[in-house]
Amino acid sequence: MIKVLAVDDEASISGAIAYALKREGYEVETASDGQEALEKVRSFRPDVLVLDVMMPKLNGYEVCRRLEGTDRPAIMLLTVKNDIVDKVIGLELGADDYMTKPFDMRELVARVKALARRRTPAPPPKAVASEREILTIGELVVDPSAHTARVGGDQALDLTPKEFELLVLLARNPERVYTRESLLELVWDMDFAGGTRTVDIHVQRLRKKLGDAHGLIQTVYGVGYKMVKAP
Repeated sequence: MIKVLAVDDEASISGAIAYALKREGYEVETASDGQEALEKVRSFRPDVLVLDVMMPKLNGYEVCRRLEGTDRPAIMLLTVKNDIVDKVIGLELGADDYMTKPFDMRELVARVKALARRRTPAPPPKAVASEREILTIGELVVDPSAHTARVGGDQALDLTPKEFELLVLLARNPERVYTRESLLELVWDMDFAGGTRTVDIHVQRLRKKLGDAHGLIQTVYGVGYKMVKAP
């Protein structure tokens, strides 16, 4: 069962989110501040974290900073601010999505579903279960089924769910140019309200984590991005 942690200092909001998601069959817990959120992430181990930004003790940005490692949940930020700078900060800290308050509960549920699908990909059909897909481009090795990516045989890269999804898409189709709009649709499953700046931020973070292999992801100016074939 998919686990979701809803964090908001207003009990009426976290309670409404929990009620809506439980109706969809999810297991949901709530927290009222950032410190409690961190504690419940460790004990409850949610797949998706719906996280308010403005909270006592620790705000949502600080919670994002402290959540490290490949087992971190997918993160959706909730904010009352409508400034793109605040949203960009959250995305740069590893958030996968965000919504501005007040929000439509049906849209929030749809976005949580999208994050949950990315977090728990469906197993391959039994007929091809033995054909494990390994994507290799130069020193980059991506194993979609194991949700790991390595460069030069080093330790697995610490990627968020969206970063990994973006990497897999590009690695499966080297030399194919994707527009920012098409990446939003394919990776985020919807016409994402964050706009194409979201794609740029995720590509920037992904390149940084690829280290010496960062050049594999190239910008096609005026169009979008592509993964190049290693020489």
